[in-house]
Amino acid sequence: MIQAKPFLKWAGGKRQLLNEIDKNLPHHILETKQLDLYIEPFVGGGALLFHLLSNYSVKKNIINDINPDLMLSYKVIKLFPKDLINKLKKIEREYLPLGYEQRKEYFYNNLRIPYNKLKIDYTTPNTKTSIEKVALLIALNKTCFNGLFRQNSKGEFNVPFGRYANPRILDENNILNVSHLLKNTEIFCGSYESIKILKDTKAFIYLDPPYRPLTNAGFTKYSKEDFNDNDQKQLAKYFRELNKAKHYLMLSNSDTNDKFFDELYKGFNMQKVLAKRYINSNANGRGNINELLIKNY
Repeated sequence: MIQAKPFLKWAGGKRQLLNEIDKNLPHHILETKQLDLYIEPFVGGGALLFHLLSNYSVKKNIINDINPDLMLSYKVIKLFPKDLINKLKKIEREYLPLGYEQRKEYFYNNLRIPYNKLKIDYTTPNTKTSIEKVALLIALNKTCFNGLFRQNSKGEFNVPFGRYANPRILDENNILNVSHLLKNTEIFCGSYESIKILKDTKAFIYLDPPYRPLTNAGFTKYSKEDFNDNDQKQLAKYFRELNKAKHYLMLSNSDTNDKFFDELYKGFNMQKVLAKRYINSNANGRGNINELLIKNY
């Protein structure tokens, strides 16, 4: 089978948790290695999506996220992989031979400023500007501090320059593989509640919302929208609605060592799993940490 991995580094990504998630998939999926319908309403970097598409037979899948630039990236890679590769080749060819100060200048003047100036209408995007926008996003992601994606209140990318000796701006084979695996994927951008889930089809739905912070200083802001405790409660109601429709559900969140999630998901299967965190602005926030997996099966 074709193998692919996330094309972006993404805070909260699930690459380090994939073995645990895989072991906890519904039994019929583990036995048959098949999914009729997979839905991921908070797709982010897509670690589980690409794991499933690379290792299971997935007839159809639906992905969504509230971040329009992220979802534009999925669309562009699905539809225009070769044009995107050519753009990234040019950026890599210009960037890698430069010294430290020149790279820093290139990062701000040739990547971050043009990226923030280039406004895209996600609903009716122009092909040429969309490819340009996504190329800039991937290049920023590979060269910015800690591989973060963060926006200010104006929706502008504001992560500073990162110090990498030899960043891999272009992974051509992976982009081509991602494009191939996305061929049966419907791509949406909006609230998780806006996804139309067919009631006569039993889906496996993985919910990976912005995590509830372990402290008040926790980093949950991957876009200009916040996700607070009220949002977590609303998501729990949505989880229960999907449960009534008899879909197979799995949800990830932080283990906050209080009763918050115990109350929200009372009656469901909840377990703690060990995960590694690599993306954190504070080095003390990296390393092994407990997370929650919540299932309705």
